Formats: sequence, structure tokens, C-alpha cells
Amino acid sequence: MNKLHPSLKPHAEAVKPTLPPGDLWVFAYGSLMWNPGFEYLEHRSARLFGYHRSLCVWSYVHRGTVKKPGMVLGLDRGGSCCGHAFRIASKDISTVTEYLYAREMPTTIYQAKLLPIHFGKPGSSAQALSFIVNRDHEQYAKKISPQYAAKQIQHAKGISGSSQEYLSNTLEHLKQLGITDHRLQNIADQLKQLAN
Repeated sequence: MNKLHPSLKPHAEAVKPTLPPGDLWVFAYGSLMWNPGFEYLEHRSARLFGYHRSLCVWSYVHRGTVKKPGMVLGLDRGGSCCGHAFRIASKDISTVTEYLYAREMPTTIYQAKLLPIHFGKPGSSAQALSFIVNRDHEQYAKKISPQYAAKQIQHAKGISGSSQEYLSNTLEHLKQLGITDHRLQNIADQLKQLAN
């Protein structure tokens, strides 16, 4: 059951990996960083190679609706992404993954995969459950201008709150990690101009 929104469940065609035995790492790059919603043994800064953080997903559930989509982050192909990694105790994996699949995959815009993440110490790595954007899905936003993104975000709201709040929280937590995302900041600046 999804603790935040009990009515949510994973889509029947959601892509889920076979999980290894033992504790499980979960890689967080967006709202999971500041609002994981599950118990964990530890969290560490980590980097995922081969994917980058991108505001490239039309949100039909959490930060918008089908009629008025908001925008949320996805892990898109190319580059790398710094984020948080949470270690889940083996005894809690079933409960946590059930919750995560319901939260992240009520549609099939995300695919759950096990991918290698790297910690700060050289040679220190682990496999982590990660949620990758499905580029073939209708919710994939592709390349849109910061101005257009800002207009879509401005008034969009879903069951988890507004798209503007999501963007603001993302920028604040990236700042705490010492990460500057110029594209996200540009969209935030465009939102301020729209408000004036």
C-alpha cells in the first residue's frame, strides 16, 4: 500500500527488475531525496552514470492531471546524475518496493531497473533500484523550451501538490547537495517573470 496515497497502485504493465538477496539500495534524484516515505538503514551521496536528471515528464498524477499536466523529473539517457542512495534492510524490501512501485509507476512512464551507483570513495559502488524514463511513452516531454515548461508548471496541481512546489523543492535540495542545475533554475526564473 502507498502510504502517501493509498489508492495508487503500480500499472499492470509496470517494468520491475528481479531483486538480489540482501539489503537493497534505492537511488533518489527527485522528490525521493527529500520525501522518501520509507524506513532506511542509511543514506549516502551517490552518482549514477549513463543517465541525467531532466524535467522531461508530463505529470498526470502527482503534480498535474491528464487535462492539465504538470512536470516532474526523470532519469533520461546520457551524462550522469548525483543524488541520494538509501539502503533498505532486506526484511523491509517487499514493503518498500511495493510502496515505491505504486508511487512511481501508476503509469508506465518510468521503468524500474537495477543500475550501478558510485559513492565518493574510489571503487565503492553498489547496484541500486532506479527509475528510468521511458522515452516511448506519451508522458515523455522531449525537448521543450524553459518558457513553455514554466507556462505548463505555473498552475498545474496533482495529488501530491503543485508543480511549482516540486520545482522549488528540487532546486533547494540540489543546492544543499552543492549541485547547480542551470536548466531547472532557468525554468524557475521564467516562472518568476510570469508571476510579475
